[in-house]
Amino acid sequence: MRAFRTITTAAAVAALTTGLLGAAAGTDSVPSAVRTVSSGWTVPWGLSWLPDGSALVTERDSFKLFKLTQAGTRTEIGRVPNVVTTSGEGGLLGVAVSPTWNSDHHVYLMHSAASDNRIVRMTYDGSSLSGYTVLVTGIAKNRYHNGGRVKFGPDGHLYATTGDAQNSNLAQDRNSLNGKILRMTKDGKPAPGNPFGTLVYSLGHRNPQGLTWDAQGRLWEAEFGNSRYDELNLIESGKNYGWPVCEGSCSTSGMTSPQRQWAVSEASPSAVTYADGALYMAALRGERLWRIPVSGTSAGTPTAYYTTQYGRLRTVEKVPGANALWLSTTNADNNGGEPDGADKVFQVDLR
Repeated sequence: MRAFRTITTAAAVAALTTGLLGAAAGTDSVPSAVRTVSSGWTVPWGLSWLPDGSALVTERDSFKLFKLTQAGTRTEIGRVPNVVTTSGEGGLLGVAVSPTWNSDHHVYLMHSAASDNRIVRMTYDGSSLSGYTVLVTGIAKNRYHNGGRVKFGPDGHLYATTGDAQNSNLAQDRNSLNGKILRMTKDGKPAPGNPFGTLVYSLGHRNPQGLTWDAQGRLWEAEFGNSRYDELNLIESGKNYGWPVCEGSCSTSGMTSPQRQWAVSEASPSAVTYADGALYMAALRGERLWRIPVSGTSAGTPTAYYTTQYGRLRTVEKVPGANALWLSTTNADNNGGEPDGADKVFQVDLR
């Protein structure tokens, strides 16, 4: 079992000396103290905040949705129907709380079903989960490359990441929902202004799992590469991000290169979030948290934190109203090798 340690002030000083924190006084905040919010999880995957500051968290393989408070109290609120495992990367994946939850009580989820991956809406009234409604079907599934992140953007529309379902040609097919970032209304219809008049917002993606917006409302995406490079992309409407023609930097006409790329051994990124001038990217195979400063449309030099300390890092989200992150592990997944219940949710303070 891995040791889950809290970085003390003395350790942080030592880390600065060795370059772990990689920042000098006067710069934007960087990760410092880590504490365990909750333990006993098995592959927590998606996380989305409720207006009261608690979070909804999915477990990929149990198909359950939980509420987790800032104090660490975990409550099971329901099991999502019609979910199946793919014995790989599918199951119950992303969750997004409606930005108007106080009035509609809607929660949006992406999951694997018997014949496809799909996006659904349910009602969470504060105590129970009900009203399963299918919004988007026909997203091809496979054992791997299912994407799965869903998030509401600053424009009020729902965005979703889809993998190529191990069929790389789908990523370049504008008529396919796979290998794409999708943008939709709350009813699952193509959002106004989408580039092709369909759900597709961008294409040429292999297995994207990270979505976030910076302080200026620009959309950033983290994506699993194949065998060479993982990517951090700045997403713009209608652009083609290259897969499978390119992996990493791309000189092919009409295709867009990533802002940053990593060897797959150093990243294999899942979630990404923005906080205080930087993007934070959770790495699975790389077992580290990457901090990437951003200025305008440019991504600066990445710095790694907590390398191998906490194992496979799946989801990272900025805590509303605090200069802090929640960070979850999935060491109990297929590649982690740890038993059920081994995963944790941490809080990372930014100072």
